[in-house]
Amino acid sequence: MGTWLTFDVGEERVLRAQRREVLQRFFAAGGGVIDSSPMYGRAEGLVGDLLSDLAHTGKLFTSSKVWSAFDRTGPRQLEESLRLWRVPRFDLVLVHNLLNWQAHLKTLRAWKDQGRVRYIGVSTSHGRKHDEIQRVMRNEPIDAIQITYNFADASAEPVLDLAAERGIPVFINRPFDGGLLFNAVGARALPPWAAEFDCANWAQFFLKWILSHPAVTCAIPATTQPAHMDENMAAGLGRLPEPRMRRQMSAFLERL
Repeated sequence: MGTWLTFDVGEERVLRAQRREVLQRFFAAGGGVIDSSPMYGRAEGLVGDLLSDLAHTGKLFTSSKVWSAFDRTGPRQLEESLRLWRVPRFDLVLVHNLLNWQAHLKTLRAWKDQGRVRYIGVSTSHGRKHDEIQRVMRNEPIDAIQITYNFADASAEPVLDLAAERGIPVFINRPFDGGLLFNAVGARALPPWAAEFDCANWAQFFLKWILSHPAVTCAIPATTQPAHMDENMAAGLGRLPEPRMRRQMSAFLERL
């Protein structure tokens, strides 16, 4: 589950209750990975409030980011994120959009040695900085990456290939292209052959295409709607499209 935009909520009771229901349904469906960032406004604080309020089952995997142009700001930002999440350590911290990654990876390695974070890595978004993230993957001891990959922007294929080659887990952000993919399909019905990979709606169509890529570890769609969370989580059930079907899916959307 991603939290960009969707969990940037203040004290409004109705909105907080809605996000609480989103999170409840996420856990009820077997969800575990929650991704946030200091650059997501009030999202980390709301996540921390809700996690402390909810009795969830299963293993929570906490993923956050460090995002600062200044070396000295990184450690303070990490400490504040831990405080907001109300967790003793993070499972994963990424240097967001590779901003000052040399300094922040050094900090994260020290945190990893201290047991304050399990895994470290780097992220990009909106299809940017692919050459740079590949240089980091080749030359730095990182544990994971996060990149954008969806039907509207498949330019990260070379990054995915390198990740598979080097055994680096990949988290996918913006799987719905910020919601624009839903605008592209509009009120169209799913093609009948979508049933071949147990797809019941467009959210699952978009997510199953991503999840079926052999290099992809996890996708982190975000939503404000509990019913949409149900749809998203069901993408992890049933069959996934095989390579031939993935090509057919891409060709179908290109014709729209």
